[in-house]
Amino acid sequence: MGFDCIVIGAGPGGYVAAIRAAQLGLKTAVIERESPGGVCLNWGCIPTKALLKSAEVYQTFKHASEFGLSAEGVGYDFGAVIQRSRGVVDKMTKGVAFLMKKNNIELIMGEASLNSAKTLLVRGNSGEESEIAFKKLIIATGARARSLPSLPVDDDKVITYRRALDLPTQPKKMLVVGAGAIGVEFAYFFNAFGTDVTIVELMDGLLPIEDQDISKVLERSLSKSGVTVKTGSLVEGLDTSGEGVRATIKTGDQVEEWQGDRVLVAIGVQGNVEGLGLETVGIEPERSFIEVDKYFRTGVDGIYAIGDIVGPPLLAHVASHEGIIAAEHAAGLSPHPMDYSSIPGCTYCQPQVASVGLTEKAAIEAGRTVKTGNFPFTASGKAVAIAETEGMVKVVVDAELEEILGVHIVHAEATELIAEATLAKTHEATASSILETVHAHPTLSEAVMEAMGAALGKPIHI
Repeated sequence: MGFDCIVIGAGPGGYVAAIRAAQLGLKTAVIERESPGGVCLNWGCIPTKALLKSAEVYQTFKHASEFGLSAEGVGYDFGAVIQRSRGVVDKMTKGVAFLMKKNNIELIMGEASLNSAKTLLVRGNSGEESEIAFKKLIIATGARARSLPSLPVDDDKVITYRRALDLPTQPKKMLVVGAGAIGVEFAYFFNAFGTDVTIVELMDGLLPIEDQDISKVLERSLSKSGVTVKTGSLVEGLDTSGEGVRATIKTGDQVEEWQGDRVLVAIGVQGNVEGLGLETVGIEPERSFIEVDKYFRTGVDGIYAIGDIVGPPLLAHVASHEGIIAAEHAAGLSPHPMDYSSIPGCTYCQPQVASVGLTEKAAIEAGRTVKTGNFPFTASGKAVAIAETEGMVKVVVDAELEEILGVHIVHAEATELIAEATLAKTHEATASSILETVHAHPTLSEAVMEAMGAALGKPIHI
């Protein structure tokens, strides 16, 4: 058995790469050991957003009186909330399987490892083994949660995001270690339903990769909602020998003991490079990631790698676009290389955080002379009307060229609002071009325009 193109992994990078390869006329197969959609669809992006929506709706009901409405005795069923998210996953998984079938892609359930530079040994989930030849191979095996010896995960008292998505009961008290997107989203979710949540981050602020002004707004918001935030702090050890779990938290010279039901470890991910037979063809991962060129070639003729397996930014939409580039190159086309300077990043807690481009600090460190502009949503008519005034838009602009260097948003709808800024940056628009574009009123998107005006010294509504 042989194929023009084989993709290992059916996540958002793998299945997209396979579809594009098939569209370009390549006889294509995908090898997947668990379920189509990968971590993003089954245990990441999609189910977490379903959970977060339940939390948002619950919080909205609790504040119904602000809208002149009455919603007394509002409660929730934690098990039903979890079950809804799994139902969403089921629908989406079937959708991915349909897309592969529609594009005549053969889905092979099992595990694959390189037998040579042109063949794979495939072990089916039922135990059978077979050798499959390929002309082109795209490795898209993704990543998994990273653990540390001081934070041993047992999937009971000490868990990762995967276990957090299907907990049978709600924890009364939880410690979240790591304030990246995963940690912050789960801190918001569990706190929204009444769990006593403490979040610990080694760096000086939540979401360390985001602009400091945005992180400060988020920290104030989560703290106001009841989350205990400890930045510049380290969890030195865990003790699960008793009924619950104990943690030792060090902040500067101060050490304190925390005790609760569960600890969620969200300190990053590592690439799934084990068992692929990479050493057979001379591919040597660096810190669990595979090095590739601008077309995602590994250095071994005909073998590509995409998505989380090639390292940051570890985002589903990045993996998908990388998959398209790799597939097109494998088919003999000359795709435009990836522009990593215009990748939007989104965090779906409430308020949401979204950004594209450089933070103010990064721009200055890069030697750019910058202007910044802020627009608070308290000055937005639409935001006031829908009672979502928390947050702001911050833009970072080159002081001389008016080039848009970065846009940073914290707001209930930040992840939708970032699209305009991403398009503008991708097309090298200037701050003036955004300011001179007529935005519909009243809309939240006006805030992006207003922030550009503030950066250029032309503020209107602030």
